[in-house]
Amino acid sequence: MNTPKYTETTTASMSEYNRRKEVEAFDATKSGVKGLVDAGITKIPRIFVHEEYIREDKAVSDLSVPVIDLGSLSNNRGEIIDQVRAACEEWGVFKIVNHGIPKSSMSKAMEAVKGFHEQDTETKKQYYSRDYLKKVVYNSNFDLYTNAVTNWRDSLYLIMAPDPPTPQELPQIFRDPMMEFSEQAKNVGIGVFELLSEALGLKKSHMFDMGCAIGEFLACNYYPACPEPDKTLGFGSHTDSGFLTFLLQDEIGGLQVLHKDQWVDVPPSPGSLLVISGDMMELITNARFKSAYHRVVAKNSGPRISVAFVFRMHLAGSGCSRLYGPIKELLSENNPPIYREAKGEEIVACRYAKGIEKTPLLWYFKLNKP
Repeated sequence: MNTPKYTETTTASMSEYNRRKEVEAFDATKSGVKGLVDAGITKIPRIFVHEEYIREDKAVSDLSVPVIDLGSLSNNRGEIIDQVRAACEEWGVFKIVNHGIPKSSMSKAMEAVKGFHEQDTETKKQYYSRDYLKKVVYNSNFDLYTNAVTNWRDSLYLIMAPDPPTPQELPQIFRDPMMEFSEQAKNVGIGVFELLSEALGLKKSHMFDMGCAIGEFLACNYYPACPEPDKTLGFGSHTDSGFLTFLLQDEIGGLQVLHKDQWVDVPPSPGSLLVISGDMMELITNARFKSAYHRVVAKNSGPRISVAFVFRMHLAGSGCSRLYGPIKELLSENNPPIYREAKGEEIVACRYAKGIEKTPLLWYFKLNKP
């Protein structure tokens, strides 16, 4: 395999480093980060170096994200609603256990993602694209051309609803297990939306009725072992742009959540799902439920596999003009709207245009900017 020549971290000087040129060379291979690893690199290319992360104090809090057991929901609904409310107000993230998805389905989904990414490059290239209106897209770093630093990650993205791909459009290696997991995650998600609605004092169907569960998106991520994990990140600090993300991660770990200005490790728990509140959840609840900043640290072991099932808005071109804004029942003279109404497609387009940058996505939708 012919690998483009990159500036190595040990020899790079700013005068000889042309980020745009090297990003284009990396993208042109259509082989992603895995292609670099397969080529046997021992130093990461300059485009992957996170200077701020190198300088960062790597201390991690000994706190743990809340864990909510849904197995007793029928008998302890009120108590679980209280737990969900507290987790969303204080953390923006929580683990759920006994959620009803069989461990076998979760394992098959993870195996399918690993199988796709470990196919030969020529097989995967047919899905390689940066056209995010496509229902099936494989690439490395959705924000490759907008983010200041490249992350150590390849992904396969699937738009699962409202207009899902046909089975024939999905990669065959992962068609059946991913369709099965997606349907199961959707059902769990609708139940969580009901708990969130009740936690706000609304009828349990409120979020479902306002269209929070219409758009479904899958991000199937592959983080190869990194030769210099202290110099890069698998995924830089970010919030999710959708309503809710249900994250399945393997035993490698590496996920961290920001809580009270401290990074907290989220170690994998067999059979659990991590629920992450996104920007749209913060917007519709008028910042009562926070969107959670999270990241993935690089590892010298791997690959790390994760599957994120996301309830998000329609993309541009979907023909949907639905507006989303703070829920009217939550507003008052003492709690005026923080954010303006916006089409869901506008928010998604803003994320793709801005990438994972320092300015929070919701800043662009604030009514009174500082």
